[in-house]
Amino acid sequence: MIEKTGAVLFGSILLSFGVNGFLVPHHLLDGGVIGIGLILHYFYGLPTGLSIIVLSLPLYALAWFFERRYFYYSLHGLIISSFCIDLFSFLDGRFLLGILPSTIIGGFLVGIGIGLMLRYETSTGGTDLLAQLLTKLTSVNVGIIIFLIDGIVIISGIEVVGLEKFFYSFITILCVGLMTSLTAARRTEAV
Repeated sequence: MIEKTGAVLFGSILLSFGVNGFLVPHHLLDGGVIGIGLILHYFYGLPTGLSIIVLSLPLYALAWFFERRYFYYSLHGLIISSFCIDLFSFLDGRFLLGILPSTIIGGFLVGIGIGLMLRYETSTGGTDLLAQLLTKLTSVNVGIIIFLIDGIVIISGIEVVGLEKFFYSFITILCVGLMTSLTAARRTEAV
């Protein structure tokens, strides 16, 4: 339990640093519910973390009916990561890097944070939770499922961020998917 709590806390901090420190300053998107939360943040000025919680509610209803263990394990991941995203929003503009390095570093931090939580069978909720459920049903790697969902989300955000930032956001989700897969897979190899 201590390891799981540590993974959620550390993963949430990495995730929030990636989002606020590297993606938000350049108006880049991640995929999934985080990406939708970022779209709402850029377009309406809504807090990203709070948006993530509200958007995740229907997915938690699915988990309640299909896999209660994921519901319980992911609930604290959702709350802590969303809180950290809003808590560390002051990082916006603190790291003065160009858009390409921010794209890669932000994607790596988000992917490692998500992968660390998935390694301990918890998540940030949202589409990570959906991906966990689909992985259980299909045996497709969780990182691949997240990548596909993320692609759909960033395509829907083209109107908000524009075509150039869409392409950088695509690089971000490649980095997120890669690091999520590598980080989440480490525990299953060790077990």
